[in-house]
Amino acid sequence: MKTVAAFFLAIVLLLQCAAQAVAKLDNYVVHYLHVRDPIQLPLDAQGTMVTVTAEELSDGKRLFESNCINCHVGGATLPNPTVTLSMDDLAGANPPRTNLTALMEFQREPIAYDGSEESFECRKVPDAWMDDITLLKLEAFILKAAEVAPGWGPNILDMPPL
Repeated sequence: MKTVAAFFLAIVLLLQCAAQAVAKLDNYVVHYLHVRDPIQLPLDAQGTMVTVTAEELSDGKRLFESNCINCHVGGATLPNPTVTLSMDDLAGANPPRTNLTALMEFQREPIAYDGSEESFECRKVPDAWMDDITLLKLEAFILKAAEVAPGWGPNILDMPPL
């Protein structure tokens, strides 16, 4: 009888662990970014790839919501509506911001979209604000959303009036 009880307890604990793992996944990441399993994202301009999990993207989305959403609703850029977080606009920056390292460098030392001068449109993020691993999760979410999310980064000047 003790063996049966131990077996059922083990199953209950396993189901609780599985439920907690699923709860860590953000619905947006699963349904709109289509990520449940680990994915590869470009780390640098040389094409080095890095593996990112759905849990890390979910963490990145939570970071985006708590730190970036005031200026970047849905990937738009409210302070500069002509430049969004779309893949086209990230690619058009000088230097391009289409990999995780470039996005992280921009967060640490923001420069104007054309690369001509230091910028404060996107706040300067000191290392103490977010360590590299945490910032990597944020940037992974932004990059993946720019790749696949429908409507991510619309230019608000091109949007129809309400």
